[in-house]
Amino acid sequence: MAIDRTVELSVSGMSCSHCVASVKEELNEVPGVQNIDVILKPNEVSKVTVVTDTGVDDDALRTAITEAGYELVGISRDA
Repeated sequence: MAIDRTVELSVSGMSCSHCVASVKEELNEVPGVQNIDVILKPNEVSKVTVVTDTGVDDDALRTAITEAGYELVGISRDA
């Protein structure tokens, strides 16, 4: 049985609900992503929480954020 893992992403450049939708759309394309929650902080660093059931590569997450048009400035994972 797979264990859910949480990855916290710090994303800069997001300012509206369209930004949130774009980030969610790209992250949903990453294999293993089960759920995405976004705490939008316009013109600051927003917090994006990704729940996965497998290991998700940092590069895949960074690529998804970049393709959405934003900058990934930090990644932290649960133990």
